[in-house]
Amino acid sequence: MPLIYIVEDDEDIRELIVYALSGAGFECAGFEEAGAFRSALEERRPDLALLDIMLPGEDGLSLLKRLRADSRHSSLPVIMLTAKGSEADKVRGLNLGADDYISKPFGVTELTARIHAVLRRAGEGQREEETISFRDLLLNADRREVKVGGESVQLTYREFELLQYLMRNSGIVLSRNRLMDAVWGYDYAGESRTVDMHIKSLRQKLGAAGDYIKTVRNVGYKIGD
Repeated sequence: MPLIYIVEDDEDIRELIVYALSGAGFECAGFEEAGAFRSALEERRPDLALLDIMLPGEDGLSLLKRLRADSRHSSLPVIMLTAKGSEADKVRGLNLGADDYISKPFGVTELTARIHAVLRRAGEGQREEETISFRDLLLNADRREVKVGGESVQLTYREFELLQYLMRNSGIVLSRNRLMDAVWGYDYAGESRTVDMHIKSLRQKLGAAGDYIKTVRNVGYKIGD
């Protein structure tokens, strides 16, 4: 029986979701705020989490960032619950790694179908780990591992995300703004120089494989020829 964690501060909505999903064959636990959810996560990992974006204290998007940065929970399937018509929240959630989103108000049938679809995709992903390679550079997206010539390379969260995005778009010139949006998110208030600094660090850590990352003058970067 799949275990679903629901993080929703509205008690009526939270209890309704728990009741409906329990009736649909799921084991459920509801939480009012992020702290209680994180504590439960340390005790038992669910099969999927439903995160409301508007939460007291740490909001759903920040909580999603925290999950994706933690190697223990980076692959946890997550569906975001968003306010009706909040397009910006949906975009940010998907860019941060949400597997799906559903707008309030929603029907129980639709929610159940979305959960089944995400769990099905997650199960397919578990059967075959995703790896990306370029020459002797290998990136395992599921384990968040990078190897050069069979030797492991330790990267920070942002360095890994940056390398992964470059490798997924091998041969394509990516502007600094595009990299900022994809790796740091639309709401990041940094400068494009941040990309340059991370590229420099990434090249150093990759050693000779760092030469695979090419600078395209006045535009950005690409990996490959």
